[in-house]
Amino acid sequence: MKEGKAFLKSRMKWVGLVGLVLSAFSLFVHFLLARFTEDGFSEYQSSVTVFSWRPIFETSDLSRTSPLYRRLWRPVGQLESLHPDANPRGYYAAGPSAQTNGYIFVRIQGGFHEIRSSICDVVAVSRFLNATLVIPEIQQTTSKKGISSQFKSFAYLYNEDQFMAALAKDVNIVKTLPKSLKSARRNKEIPVFRVPHSASPYYYLHNVLPVLIKHSVVEIVVSDGGCLQAILPPHLEEYQRLRCRVAFHALRFREDVQELATKILHRLRAPGRPFIAFDPGMTRDALACHGCSELFQDVHTELIQHRRSWMRKRGIIKGQLSVNSAKQRLKGSCPLTPEEVGILLRAYGYSWDTIIYVSGGEVFGGQRTLIPLHGMFENVVDRTSLSTVWELSKIYGREVNLEENYPKAPPSAQVEMKLDAWKNSGPRPRPLPPPPAKPKTYNIEGWWGWVAESDNEPESTVVELRTNAHKLLWEAIDYIVSVEADVFIPGFDRDGKGHPNFASLVMGHRLYQSAASKTYRPDRKEVVRLLEEIRGHIYHANHTWLTTIRRHLRSSLIDGLIEESNKSKSSSFLSHPVPECSCLRLDSGETSSNSSSNTAHLQVQTALGVVHRCPVWMDGERSSSSKEKENEEDIDENDPSSSGLFFQHSGSQDVGGEDINLKEESQFEDQEEDGGD
Repeated sequence: MKEGKAFLKSRMKWVGLVGLVLSAFSLFVHFLLARFTEDGFSEYQSSVTVFSWRPIFETSDLSRTSPLYRRLWRPVGQLESLHPDANPRGYYAAGPSAQTNGYIFVRIQGGFHEIRSSICDVVAVSRFLNATLVIPEIQQTTSKKGISSQFKSFAYLYNEDQFMAALAKDVNIVKTLPKSLKSARRNKEIPVFRVPHSASPYYYLHNVLPVLIKHSVVEIVVSDGGCLQAILPPHLEEYQRLRCRVAFHALRFREDVQELATKILHRLRAPGRPFIAFDPGMTRDALACHGCSELFQDVHTELIQHRRSWMRKRGIIKGQLSVNSAKQRLKGSCPLTPEEVGILLRAYGYSWDTIIYVSGGEVFGGQRTLIPLHGMFENVVDRTSLSTVWELSKIYGREVNLEENYPKAPPSAQVEMKLDAWKNSGPRPRPLPPPPAKPKTYNIEGWWGWVAESDNEPESTVVELRTNAHKLLWEAIDYIVSVEADVFIPGFDRDGKGHPNFASLVMGHRLYQSAASKTYRPDRKEVVRLLEEIRGHIYHANHTWLTTIRRHLRSSLIDGLIEESNKSKSSSFLSHPVPECSCLRLDSGETSSNSSSNTAHLQVQTALGVVHRCPVWMDGERSSSSKEKENEEDIDENDPSSSGLFFQHSGSQDVGGEDINLKEESQFEDQEEDGGD
């Protein structure tokens, strides 16, 4: 009997041991699969994740044949003959010279749009000087900023291999300097040039080239967003097309960043509706540079004024510290607020259920500045509402937890001495205890608390530096979505130094890739004047005002584009790469019946200066869709179906902090200028 019990116990032990082994093996297999099937897991997770955005539409079906739909979403007919063409046209050597004058090592400082424009410039400079370009170093993305060591500098944002392969016939590009030159750079033995903004080609010929030939290497530091002038002499036009090949073909984002942006685009288009991309352009630097502090209240005004003072001390801007923001706004020098852009879009005819994607790495003032826009449009989204935290953290790479590395600050030596003296003193009278520490009234890692405490802005913490690097990835996602949007509208087109900003690059890319896509370029001065006319009843505008707004927005599709060639192109070629990087495609089948349309097209092409014919292989028979668009050129302006409502909500909505009853406006005819889009 005892032997049987012992046998049973030993058997149970073996069963338990086998169970533990199997459990351990199961856990091992689980972690192994999770490690090596990360991509498959991400696809599964994205399919089952419950996102914060749930679109709400008035009707499930959207009539794509109605005049109103064609007016709101249809491409601009007068620009449909423009097509991208950045290939060399005149004399241009087929490949870079085998013997170069040396190496150019570049360090780029600045934000997303400054990095992008600078890379295009340094490639053109390298070709111009017959030099070998080392993959540029992006200062915002280095391991010491607390970001992942998985990616290094340029590769943090862009695809290195794609960049080198796409430009193999234009410039010699290497990933690193030779070993002998690396040591010279570490010892600071190579010459360094801090290139001025928009330097001329002759600056490089007379200043940089002689030093390059002598030392076989130079280091160039670019800090203002562009190291080559935007408009080059006619004999250097091929370098303009080289810039286009860099910006629109060679500069591809990292694969995982591109994949996440594609997922967001699919989620935006999943409801089967077109969408608008809106870039507010309301950064602290831009508001400080242009003197727009009074657009905000309380501490935000102080922050902007402090930044303006800082920029004046460093010579970034000139002028008085105190600027009349109201006058700046009337001059069109301040951004349009999200509320004002929402009013423009509603006045033009976009319904309350239109999908609006808000782009940009920063909206100064926080989410409260977007409250009026949310009140006018139900489906206002951004990258955070169309992706998960896990998907965003994946593109950052493996980063250490910085919060664990923050030791508590030790008390000062003086406080310790006072405490020791008080504790170790003899009988009374003895010294008073030190006063209690002053309570901390602000978050040292934030950007608001120090205004009341100190005149000096605190140094950026490691967490803030990491966030600045993350902003590059956020703006890369927003850039892809904005370029592919059905409609794009900017709130501002200038950055904190007065140069074209993120929105300008988006508009330039859209102009190159698909010139006919709807891109509004409103005249801020005219828009502010129209808004001031109805300031007292801004949500209950009359028929005449709405018609005026419609005509202005519609004319901005063409007139604003022509104005950009005079205003933005002189500062940034990538914001207006026409006519150098565009060609005219003439469709066979044009008849005298549409001579008025041809005349309108010819006027636009002449104003933009596009005269180059596209290659023969791009010409062809007009598609049926093109013929349909041609037949739709003249929309009946008195057709009730093309009318819309300014506000079509029932009940009350909290817009801009006020409880405004948005009642239905009576329908009105869609009065537009003659000639269609």
